[in-house]
Amino acid sequence: MVSFGYFLATEEFGPARLLDQARMAEDAGFTRLAISDHFHPWNDEQGNSPFVWSVIGALSRTTSLPVTTLVTCPTVRLHPAVTAQAAATSSVLLDGAFRLGLGTGEALNEHILGDTWPPFATRAEMLEEAVEVMRKLFTGDNISHSGRHYTVENARLYTPPNGELPLYVSGFGTKAADMAGRVGDGFVTMGPDTDAIGRFRKAGGEGKPVIGGLKVCWGTDRTQAVKTVHRLWPNEQLPGELAQILPTPAHFEQAAELVTEERVGRNVPCGDDPEEHRAAVGAYVDAGFDEVYVGQIGPQQEGFFDFYRREVLPAIG
Repeated sequence: MVSFGYFLATEEFGPARLLDQARMAEDAGFTRLAISDHFHPWNDEQGNSPFVWSVIGALSRTTSLPVTTLVTCPTVRLHPAVTAQAAATSSVLLDGAFRLGLGTGEALNEHILGDTWPPFATRAEMLEEAVEVMRKLFTGDNISHSGRHYTVENARLYTPPNGELPLYVSGFGTKAADMAGRVGDGFVTMGPDTDAIGRFRKAGGEGKPVIGGLKVCWGTDRTQAVKTVHRLWPNEQLPGELAQILPTPAHFEQAAELVTEERVGRNVPCGDDPEEHRAAVGAYVDAGFDEVYVGQIGPQQEGFFDFYRREVLPAIG
């Protein structure tokens, strides 16, 4: 049974608005929440980037829905031991309904302390070791760890997670899918890629959940909705590894000059045609996803939630 959640974009909205959206999502019939974890937005037009762990604490007192980070990088900007403490506290606040989505990160967020941004192979190795460190700490035992990338000395989480705390690993290529199957409790991938899912299953992910999502822009004027996406989220249409290696919002703005409104209109569900939205979300269902998260781009949140409550969720749920 596929479950449908709402994606909270910390890059586009401040803390208070994110809490409002969480309440509206629950009222509209969404059964889960996902939230991004960034230090910077992708561009200045998006204009926000609150600290995700503070927002999660507030969400625990705002909604009864489970929360997943999509995704947290626990390797450079935050040490895995610190990430483990933040995640464990979130688990307790949410009565065990918290899952930690993990990824190898983007230079946009992780270069800020002046650390060298490593190549993917090194970042993947760091993430795998970080998972090992966090799993040890989640036991609540006193642990020490001396590895290639991280050292932990006499560390104990005195407030450990409330029950199991699943670690979902994000990936967009074959190597990442293999690692997710090997070390993760689930797989996060944003496109309805059946090949990646198959690779994940073969690498050890059989029976584990697959999580993904998409952004849309509901509005009664499709042309205006396309313009809104083009203004706020052109980065979603950039190819290849640019999202991992460009270091600043300004660099993303430069690269996004190559993204046209026509490209946005072809690739992002825009407007108020129920069939367009149903087909876009349904592609994830058909690909075998277990959880699908939808995020609304732009200010028309109330209209989006009403539309999905009436026209989309009943037809695909």
